[in-house]
Amino acid sequence: MNTPNKLTIARICIAPIFLAVLLAGFPHRFLVSAIIFAAASVTDAIDGKLARKRDQITVFGQLLDPVADKVLTTTAFLAFLQMGLCSVWSVMLILTREFAVTSMRLIASAQGIVIPAGISGKIKTAAQMVSIAAILLLGEAVQYVPWFAARVELYRTVSFALVWLTAVLAVVSGVIYFAQAKKRIDFFK
Repeated sequence: MNTPNKLTIARICIAPIFLAVLLAGFPHRFLVSAIIFAAASVTDAIDGKLARKRDQITVFGQLLDPVADKVLTTTAFLAFLQMGLCSVWSVMLILTREFAVTSMRLIASAQGIVIPAGISGKIKTAAQMVSIAAILLLGEAVQYVPWFAARVELYRTVSFALVWLTAVLAVVSGVIYFAQAKKRIDFFK
């Protein structure tokens, strides 16, 4: 197994560690979670660059890389949902998009077609990762920075807004993906 694919698998393995830390009750859990999340997010950028630079692009990597992103971001959104930092509807939209696109990839793969992530999907993923990191860092600030401590409701509002923004981007990128996939996949096979 090549290094880019190992990094992709590492991102999946980091997700439960991130979740355990975020939901634990120790001091600075938001900051530690943000660091873990950032480290996992960096592997997303590194694995793709390494694969292209070393000419190690594989079907395995093209299919698993987006799944690893989904595992990591979904883990965060589910934690935020449990913590009251986002709406169940925004998470439902995000998850529905992710399952639908993954299903389309499986259909395409069964037909010998690999449809890699397009620019809209990459923008969606980047926006999700930045939003998650921002929510985590703001959570740390609310707990330990006096000015922010009095603004818990503002924090919740910003958190809800950021997750809704990523939900909208998820839906838009999903529609774009389906439009592109429709041209390449035979739905009557």
